[in-house]
Amino acid sequence: MTPRPGLDLDTILQATTKMADTQGIDEVTLASLAKTLNIRPPSLYNHINGLPALRKKLAVYGYEQLHKVLIRATVGRSKDNAVRALGEAYMVFVRNHPGLYEAMLRSPDPEDLELRSIQNETVDTVIQVLNEYDLGEDQTIHATRGLRSILHGFASLEQKRGFGLPLDLDISFHTLIDIFLTGIDAIKQESKKSEYLRD
Repeated sequence: MTPRPGLDLDTILQATTKMADTQGIDEVTLASLAKTLNIRPPSLYNHINGLPALRKKLAVYGYEQLHKVLIRATVGRSKDNAVRALGEAYMVFVRNHPGLYEAMLRSPDPEDLELRSIQNETVDTVIQVLNEYDLGEDQTIHATRGLRSILHGFASLEQKRGFGLPLDLDISFHTLIDIFLTGIDAIKQESKKSEYLRD
């Protein structure tokens, strides 16, 4: 079957993202997607090899979009300003794309090389931001894990309506980032103290 003119993988992924974000990832099927695109379901097979392949492509697409967002947010910024901008950008991305974000976390094969590559690029962006603090290789990795846990944990809890008290979530998030940055400063001070004692 000849592919429909104007229909390509990027168009399919954009339509899938919109469906996932507005209706939920579980509502995305080949039949529902085909209906949205006003095509017959078999036409999708010219671009994707079934629903598992679509979900994998959607996960890769999601990480690509997140990576671009984080790069744009942090360019020209450093240290605390970069961390705060990165955190804000991450939260805005998840809030704007709840279905896409869930699809990213549901990726079918964590060993997939294409998926691993873009995931690593996203993590490397966080590492580059935290490298500005000169914490040393090990502490930078620990800090990266900590910041990723903060961002994903807060975003996931908010997405699942896990915060029940009537307090401003943005204030809570900013406070959490401030606590993280205070911890970074404490690590730096302890490192300087250790260097002084060695001297």
